[in-house]
Amino acid sequence: MIKLQFITHYTDRYTYYDGARMALEGGCRWIQLRMKDKTEEEIKQEALRIQKLCRQYNATFIIDDHVNLVKELHADGVHLGKKDMPVAEARSLLGKDFIIGGTANTFDDVKAHFDAGANYIGCGPFRFTTTKKDLSPVLGLNGYRDIVSRMKEANINLPIVAIGGITSEDIPAIMQTGVSGIALSGSILRADNPVEETRKIITYQKN
Repeated sequence: MIKLQFITHYTDRYTYYDGARMALEGGCRWIQLRMKDKTEEEIKQEALRIQKLCRQYNATFIIDDHVNLVKELHADGVHLGKKDMPVAEARSLLGKDFIIGGTANTFDDVKAHFDAGANYIGCGPFRFTTTKKDLSPVLGLNGYRDIVSRMKEANINLPIVAIGGITSEDIPAIMQTGVSGIALSGSILRADNPVEETRKIITYQKN
């Protein structure tokens, strides 16, 4: 079974809430609310709705970037991009009971997040993606293999979640690099039936 994280994205067809609901209906149990360029009040209103939905499905609910909002709403955790609050600062504000994820593009990024107390790594991009601005260098399969290998050598045991322009066809090869899971957004929302697409992705086998 594939460990899948769904990253919310607003499209012409679906709201943030719609996307989260369909991913949950398809069996995903990890939702990250990502609403770049929105006000904290807008994010809070959407977070309250999606958090309630996640609790109905016993799913993990992560908010992108907004550490104070995570603490206020008692979300499960926060995901921090390269330009967001440093992981160490977020850990000091949130304490040990919240999940903290960090975005990484290199082994040095991974090590820095590990040393700062991150719980998992969102590692990418796998390839070019239109859902993210200011993209870091594309990793591809070899990039994941190299990072996973160096993590083993350094005895760094953190879940690595591949992200960035991934399609369902890419998943078997990506999982063979040694990553722990996959984060998706557009490939699910562009599917004819996002619920079925989510279900299909989760039931892929690593081999």
